[in-house]
Amino acid sequence: MKVRFAPSPTGKLHVGNVITALRNWLFVRQHGGTFLLRIDDTDTARSTKAYEDGIRTDLTWLGLTWDEEARQSARFDVYDKARDKLIAMGLLYPCYETAEELDRKRKIALSRKLPPIYDRAALSLSEAEKAAYEAEGRKPHWRFKLSGKRVAWQDLIRGEQTVDTASMSDPVLIRADGAYLYTLPSVVDDVDLGVTHVIRGEDHVTNTGAQAEIFEALTGGTRPEFGHFPLLVGADGETLSKRIGSLSVESLRESGVAPLAVLSLMARIGTSDPIEAVDSLDALIAGFDFAKIGRAPARFDPEDVRRLDAQLLQHASYEVMKPRLSALNCDLGEAFWLAVRGNLSRFDDVTQWADVVRGPITPKIEDGGFIATAADLLPAGPYDENSWSGFTEAVKASTGAKGKALFMPLRQALTGQDHGPEMKLMFMLIGYEKAAARLAGQVA
Repeated sequence: MKVRFAPSPTGKLHVGNVITALRNWLFVRQHGGTFLLRIDDTDTARSTKAYEDGIRTDLTWLGLTWDEEARQSARFDVYDKARDKLIAMGLLYPCYETAEELDRKRKIALSRKLPPIYDRAALSLSEAEKAAYEAEGRKPHWRFKLSGKRVAWQDLIRGEQTVDTASMSDPVLIRADGAYLYTLPSVVDDVDLGVTHVIRGEDHVTNTGAQAEIFEALTGGTRPEFGHFPLLVGADGETLSKRIGSLSVESLRESGVAPLAVLSLMARIGTSDPIEAVDSLDALIAGFDFAKIGRAPARFDPEDVRRLDAQLLQHASYEVMKPRLSALNCDLGEAFWLAVRGNLSRFDDVTQWADVVRGPITPKIEDGGFIATAADLLPAGPYDENSWSGFTEAVKASTGAKGKALFMPLRQALTGQDHGPEMKLMFMLIGYEKAAARLAGQVA
């Protein structure tokens, strides 16, 4: 088994690309097959090395490793051979209509309540007529001649599918400037590189009808299996664009979310599984099933990534988080991580609690008399998890305060915050010297 993920390096990867990459990757990893990264860079004017490098960086960050890689810009000779074969078979033919002439034909067809499909006028051109167009300076675009029959396949996701090629225009495979459009290089690569399963968005269903005939023309009858899943849309129901920066993989990575938060959402969005954080790629592989994918478009909300990231943070071990803590200069040890992780809605929040432990902070004191009494009762360090209860019991006995009236002023003075991690843990981490200074009203 071999699948492919085929991004174009003309923009940044966004979450819509991720769902395609991930579903291919999970499927092929379940079956021990090969994941091919194919860089579709035939659009040489818009493709850039920066975007290409960004694709690899994004996939690597997500953990979607690839087994093979190919670049279409290095394979034009292969496409040329396929072009020549289709021409020799009479299936690829030159057309000389200009864009304006084609548009006029479509409008005339629509005005007559006819389908706006290409009329194949170019097939009846004589050699003299072609020569006359060439003499005018016209260059032909090239169309693939469809059979006009119904193409059927058993879709991995949608079940039995048929496309009536008689209702379609013969697709343009080569532009007048000689540039290959997506369809021919894609089919040629799938044949030449041994792709067995093509898994992609349902916007390609109609394309599959035409591509199936090109596969059969080039191979003598064989074609890969196909699977088409519903498109991912934004929270507002609009189609995602790879130029929406806030939905790019790069922006998600830079926001500090964990890769597994993104993957957990992408693996389960639009499926019958509950959307919840999954702590390993192996778990995602084990739970993947095309039968779980629904037919309605799935809405992507960035807040779901935040929610899943928080779930992962609140259960993540110190060993797993140590590199990320170090990167933020917040690695204060395992006890610190275990104390604060339950209060993080996003990873960057850890800096706030690292600052509370390290200081300096400005203590928040509203009742100076109460805090002065607490300062007199502060036990000497070092502190352990029992030190906080002993301290608060002494303050309670001396002042009569209890509940919120006891604990809130102490939290505010020691941390400068109204809420946060368990104080028995924070008290132990803050230590005697900083606690004494803060209870004395000092910035420490």
